[in-house]
Amino acid sequence: MVGNSWRRLGLDPAFRLLYGSLAPIPSYIYQKPQRQPETPSPPFSGCLAHPKGEPVNIVFLDSGTLPARPLRFDFPHTLQNHPHTAPDQTAARLAGADIVITNKVAIRAEHFAANPQLKLVALAATGYDNVDLAAARVAGVAVCNVRDYGSDSVAEHAFMLLLALMRNLPAYRRDIAAGLWQQSPFFCHFGAPLRDLNGKTLAVFGRGSIGRTLAGYARAFGMEVLFAEHKNAAAVREGYVSFTEALPRADVLSLHCPLTPDTRLMIGEDELRALKPGAVLINCGRGGLVDETALLAALKYGTLGGAGIDVLSQEPPAEGNPLLSANLPHLIVTPHIAWGSSEARRKMCEIIVANIEAFAAGRPQNVIA
Repeated sequence: MVGNSWRRLGLDPAFRLLYGSLAPIPSYIYQKPQRQPETPSPPFSGCLAHPKGEPVNIVFLDSGTLPARPLRFDFPHTLQNHPHTAPDQTAARLAGADIVITNKVAIRAEHFAANPQLKLVALAATGYDNVDLAAARVAGVAVCNVRDYGSDSVAEHAFMLLLALMRNLPAYRRDIAAGLWQQSPFFCHFGAPLRDLNGKTLAVFGRGSIGRTLAGYARAFGMEVLFAEHKNAAAVREGYVSFTEALPRADVLSLHCPLTPDTRLMIGEDELRALKPGAVLINCGRGGLVDETALLAALKYGTLGGAGIDVLSQEPPAEGNPLLSANLPHLIVTPHIAWGSSEARRKMCEIIVANIEAFAAGRPQNVIA
């Protein structure tokens, strides 16, 4: 009995003589484990399920705007990645799609009308001005966006622009390139005003996560922070100041609100004239918030102290933009990169997947339409 037990373990029975008398080895030690039958995965039963169990068709129209990392979903699907989609390619690429992922490619009423199978537009962004929300509602298509993925990235970029312009960094870089410091009779060269942030006032338009994060940075530098109410608002909410009060009080004005019919061109000639002399404008929101022609005039001929612009009215500016050719020392233009730190884009990918997974499971999140 004992010898048989040792043989089942692959050991010679004589081995037990080294240890004296051994009790029989319990059967549970040497018995081969029984293989448990596999439980088949339940069929996909989310709100995207096809009647015949076909995989969900997902199309990403501008995947080149995000890191080259795969998006993985826990349900049967196909995924078509298009690094870039031109306007005249959108209709063809949407054909047959159940879900479309878009960062900035426009989805218009005609696209919804031509694709009755479409169930979800998953934005790879917070802003949604590239999607016709009214048409989406009529078509019964859900639209979700990505929230709170890049508050630090955008706020840090805005603060970088703010600090660079208050210290006139571009002007000093130009002076050095022109040899003005080298020709100075002194150890230093003063060519443009240098202003501290401590004691200055920052007016923020948009009290979301980005606006609040920027406010925290500004307060750490000793700035007073005002949150401005909507333009033409009937009442001023607690914790805000009116739009018209914020403008003349601001040393720096920073825009972090979505582009809507109410906010389009919210900063124009009249608003720029209302700012105190030397004030700085920062726009990391949407290009359409600012009248670019009026802004350029204020920089050239008015008293605006500087402008830091990360967004333009037309992107990419294939047909040019007057701000790009202005060549002014108190104007900084960056190519819509405030949102795009490595950390922010990684988090965006995670939220896109989470949004689509939640919708597929019948628990939509971050829905805007």
